[in-house]
Amino acid sequence: MEVVGINSDEQDAIFRIVAAVLHLGNIEFVKGGEDETDSSQPKDEKSHFHLKIAAELLMCDEKSLEDSFCKRVMVTRGDTITKSLDPNAAALSRDALAKIVYSRLFDWIVDKINNSIGQDPDSTNLIGVLDIYGFESFKTNSFEQFCINLTNEKLQQHFNQHVFKMEQEEYTKEEIDWSYIEFVDNQDVLDLIEKKPGGIIALLDEACMFPRSTHETFAEKLYQTFKDNKRFSKPKLSRTDFTINHYAGDVTYQTDFFLDKNKDYVVPEHAALLSNSKCPFVSGLFPPLPEETTKSTKFSSIATQFKLQLQSLLETLNATEPHYIRCVKPNNLLKPGMFENNNVLQQLRWNGVMEAIRISCAGYPTRKNFDEFVQRFTILEPNVLKACPDEMTACKRLLDRANLKDYQIGKTKVFLRAGQMAELDACRAEVLGRSASIIQRKVRTFICRKHYILLQLSAIELQRVARGQLARHQYECMRREAASLIIQKNFRMHISRNAYKTIYAPAIYIQTGMRGMAARNDLRFRKRTQAAIVIQGHYRGYSARTYFKKLKKSAIAAQCSWRRTLARRELRKLKMAAKESKALEAAKNNLEIQVKELTSCLETEKRMRLQEIEEAKKQENEKLQHALQEMELQFQETKAALIQEREAAKKVAEQTPTTQENPVNVVDSELINKLTTENEQLKDQVNSLERKIDEAERKYEECNRVSEERMNQIIETESKMIETKTNMQRLEEKLSDMETENQVLRQQALLSSSSRRMSGKLAPATTPESVDALFKCVTKDLGFSEGKPVAAFTLYNCLLHWKSFEAEKTSIFDRLIQLIGSELEDPDNNDCMAYWLSNTSSLFFHLQRCLRVPTTRKPPTPTSFFGRMTQGFRSSNSLSSNAFDVEHQVDAKYPALLFKQQLAAYVEKIYGIIRESFKKDLSPPLSSCTKVPPVLVQKLFSQIFQYINMKLFNSLLLHRECCTSKSGEQIRSGLAELELWCTEATEEYVGSSFNELKHAKQAVRFLVALKKEELSYDDLTNDLCPVLSAQQLYRICTLYSDDDDDNKQSVSTDVTTRLKLLMTDDADEDDKSFLLEDNTSHPIIVEEISTSALDKTIPKIKPPAELLENANFQFLHDYC
Repeated sequence: MEVVGINSDEQDAIFRIVAAVLHLGNIEFVKGGEDETDSSQPKDEKSHFHLKIAAELLMCDEKSLEDSFCKRVMVTRGDTITKSLDPNAAALSRDALAKIVYSRLFDWIVDKINNSIGQDPDSTNLIGVLDIYGFESFKTNSFEQFCINLTNEKLQQHFNQHVFKMEQEEYTKEEIDWSYIEFVDNQDVLDLIEKKPGGIIALLDEACMFPRSTHETFAEKLYQTFKDNKRFSKPKLSRTDFTINHYAGDVTYQTDFFLDKNKDYVVPEHAALLSNSKCPFVSGLFPPLPEETTKSTKFSSIATQFKLQLQSLLETLNATEPHYIRCVKPNNLLKPGMFENNNVLQQLRWNGVMEAIRISCAGYPTRKNFDEFVQRFTILEPNVLKACPDEMTACKRLLDRANLKDYQIGKTKVFLRAGQMAELDACRAEVLGRSASIIQRKVRTFICRKHYILLQLSAIELQRVARGQLARHQYECMRREAASLIIQKNFRMHISRNAYKTIYAPAIYIQTGMRGMAARNDLRFRKRTQAAIVIQGHYRGYSARTYFKKLKKSAIAAQCSWRRTLARRELRKLKMAAKESKALEAAKNNLEIQVKELTSCLETEKRMRLQEIEEAKKQENEKLQHALQEMELQFQETKAALIQEREAAKKVAEQTPTTQENPVNVVDSELINKLTTENEQLKDQVNSLERKIDEAERKYEECNRVSEERMNQIIETESKMIETKTNMQRLEEKLSDMETENQVLRQQALLSSSSRRMSGKLAPATTPESVDALFKCVTKDLGFSEGKPVAAFTLYNCLLHWKSFEAEKTSIFDRLIQLIGSELEDPDNNDCMAYWLSNTSSLFFHLQRCLRVPTTRKPPTPTSFFGRMTQGFRSSNSLSSNAFDVEHQVDAKYPALLFKQQLAAYVEKIYGIIRESFKKDLSPPLSSCTKVPPVLVQKLFSQIFQYINMKLFNSLLLHRECCTSKSGEQIRSGLAELELWCTEATEEYVGSSFNELKHAKQAVRFLVALKKEELSYDDLTNDLCPVLSAQQLYRICTLYSDDDDDNKQSVSTDVTTRLKLLMTDDADEDDKSFLLEDNTSHPIIVEEISTSALDKTIPKIKPPAELLENANFQFLHDYC
């Protein structure tokens, strides 16, 4: 069931209904109580049990189900009457319910299967299979045989008409002489059965509608109505049977159960009960009945329904081209190899086959196409095709050759009478027989000749074998004679060899002893020499390491001493600068200016939100200023006192006479000591002031850091507010656009003259139609003009003319961003990506050139040196970014600035997509590079070559089989081809990208180098591989293997030892620090587009013709 689309719930419901029907059949009824007459009730507990189970399965009320069996509701004009039924009527009601439930379930399953098959209701073609029972004639024939034989009568009539029609159409089509063919027409039998109002079915329905009718009255009615019909007869020995003369023979029907089988009552109580079932499947089988059907029981005739269905079937058959298959049962025992002639002949007669054969034989049953006929019977006269101009003439000649008459030649076929095809086949078989005799004769001749040749070859083979045997015997005699000579020779040689060996063995023994002694002496000398070399090597290594450590320690000490000296000099300079009052005043002014600027910015921007934070910062700033002022006053007082004391000491020294030299010296020494102590105290005070200044600077830095964190929080809050404002602005823009349209229409109607005068002074208004036309044109591939993208310059000119950059509220930038995003949905389309990268980058360049951030009030000019230097550093970036032409710069509002940021993000995104596609395959996107600005192409090729360098170099260092001279030669040839391609490419696009392969080129240069063992450390690091680090050089030297000898050393031991010593200072040997990192995923910096552009002016690009023809874009003529 699941295969045809019936789920598990529907399967459970089907099983429930079938079980309920089975339980309904087990319910029996008896008469009711003595008080009620003609009443009924369930017979016993068993019947009650089956009634209860059936009600539970159907999910309806048990009492209502019992009342629907035992009672009947009759509706009159003014009242409703409930009538009790007797046991027989109750049983009939039970059977009616079971039949209607089973019938509805069967119809539902058929509809479900038809829907699951998935037939196309709109299809004009149909292939159907109709399988029905054949003609039936038993000893007892009831209503079922009557319906089956009616179907066979209908189909037989259709078969006769179809066969006759096909014959007639075939003869007419081929334009041959033919005469009308008589066939048996069974229309009188069909009129006897289904004609209205006097047919058997009509009389049967009339008898079923009368409550007191029986099968006997029905039979009498038939006898009276059809007593003169030749197809109808009454049996002699029966009062209720009748006989119909069908096309296949006479059939006698018994009318005992005709009335009962034809009735199909639909009881309203049953339908209402099951439509109110709690099971949705059962209630779906019984939809609610209309009000008129609930008033009385509706009679439905099975015969009428069958006749209507049969009529629909014949309409379908008439609309199709039928093909007939007649099935014949060979015997009634159902055994193989048995054929009952009478039974088969009767079946053929009943099926109408005999009549069809008679109709076919009356005409031309055998027909062949010209080509088939000629192909089959050309053997009768092989030269007929050469002598005849066409196939029709050839067919006539072949038929005349066979002496046939009474045949017909149509347009495309040959029509033969019955038996004429057999005559032609006999002639053909005769010719084939003669041909077979000739073929057999030739074959026998071939076989005999083949046997003779085989005998001849066998005789020759026997002669060859005999001659070979004689030759072999003679050769054996000669071989024996030669072998005897060889044996004699070898025996004499053996005797001589034994005599030689007796002398040779002692000599060899003596020589072996002497050579062994010499070899042992040589081995002993070599071991001593090797041990001395090892000892010398270890000692020299120890000496070199000791010397290196001493040098390293001395170098570190010298570096530390020099750095300490430089630090002292710097400290001395800082102290001297700190002692200068001007420097302190400049620092103080700088701090005050910065604090004032920060305080003013915070007060102007976030006064209402962050009052507590501003108050705290003001207090901290005041404390810092107060502390700085106190420290400055103390420093000035100390300095003034020191200067006064020095001047006083100088005056005293000048006024003192020379005669009092000794006392003065004593006084001077005391004054000097006092001044020295005071000077040291002043120095201590200065140091303490410096420390306090450092602490104040540290606190100021912490305050700046806290303020920066708070500013970041404020910026985040502002970004959220900006998003909310932008959403509100978009809604307001839509309303404002509608208002502006209405205003424009009113102004055009009322103030047309004034609007013409003021049109040159007012800003041009954008309309939705203009924006839609612009975007529709931009989505097409407009191409390039003079190497510049047309779409980017068209967008820039339109936005500049519409003054969209100066608008506080506009939605054109959002729509443009959505348009670009929709065009980039397919990242695999390299042409589209290159096209939009060129447009977005060019548009961003012009936005960077023309947009200017609105400036606030000019800050006060600082008077100190440090203040002017700080302001110069701050303004350097703005000067560098606005160093080009500012003739057409406009003050950009928030939507324009946001659009520029989004455009920069899209440039980075498209650039990343193209770069990743380059990594996968270089050739497809290479053709699109001419559409991209040169700076982006140079950056792209630079990163691609970096990626190739990283992959190639890391593969060499990670795979031992790659570090060979053969691999190096292959890689060098590939790099040479890549370098040739770079030289042939345009310098504007490639640039110096090939230099990014420096690691791979130097590694390959080492692999293909000759006499690597003669290379010194300086040759390797300075000349051959200057870019590679010590770890990379050590790795490639240890991995290198020669193609012929894997154990051959690449470089000398001294070089590897020195590289290993250098490696121990940086990292371990087992780490992966020698590998190159992948730095090719860094995004492009969009500011490089504007800084690297050579042409700072806007070229005159001709806009698309589609926009120039539009009246709203006439201003574009001024830009071309």
